[in-house]
Amino acid sequence: MISATRQGRQIIYAVRIVALRELLVFLTEACCGGRPELCGDIAELLPPLPQESPSMTPAFNVLFVCTHNSARSIMAEAILAKVGGDRFRAYSAGSEPARRPMPEVIDKMRALGHDVSGLHCKSWNVFAGPDAPRMDFLITLCDTKDGQTCPDFGDKMVTGVWSLPDPAKFAGSAVERAALLNELYASLHRRITIFINLPLAKLDRMALKTRLDEIGLGPVGVLALNRRA
Repeated sequence: MISATRQGRQIIYAVRIVALRELLVFLTEACCGGRPELCGDIAELLPPLPQESPSMTPAFNVLFVCTHNSARSIMAEAILAKVGGDRFRAYSAGSEPARRPMPEVIDKMRALGHDVSGLHCKSWNVFAGPDAPRMDFLITLCDTKDGQTCPDFGDKMVTGVWSLPDPAKFAGSAVERAALLNELYASLHRRITIFINLPLAKLDRMALKTRLDEIGLGPVGVLALNRRA
């Protein structure tokens, strides 16, 4: 009698008109002494039959936040936009946004086949207003080991902490910095791939947060060495 559709973190319940119509037909036939005309055609009072589409899949809005929104969160937005398909919508922002993304990052993402046309630095305040799109997930990428902090959105969305080093602080030669940027991309791509394959519909809010944080504990390769340098 009731259908349930997940929209982000909410479950929308609605009457199944087809099932209700069948129930009323049964009641008029079974409860009117074999004379359904006594009850009238109650089914005609119902709205027209809807076109049900079991293939419809609601999309989850995901916001990636770092300090400057010029590298880590920009990369994450582009990666999710490419691998998330129709199930996810990717956004990014920064607590102290730079004027523009790092050129090396844009060059890297373009070379890897990502759409960079819409990537730009913006404040997380853009997503805090009443007219902002509703976010289902917030994943922070600030380097907590280096003292960076990301804004707290409270319990409005499911949050995860994926602490990663800031590419703006990568040291060494151009070749070494490029290698670190490659490792950062690989780490983000790996984590996002794990994230989009989680059984989201089967996990409650606390379980989702736990899984997100566990993903953030994954290996980061040579990035860890860069932190200790």
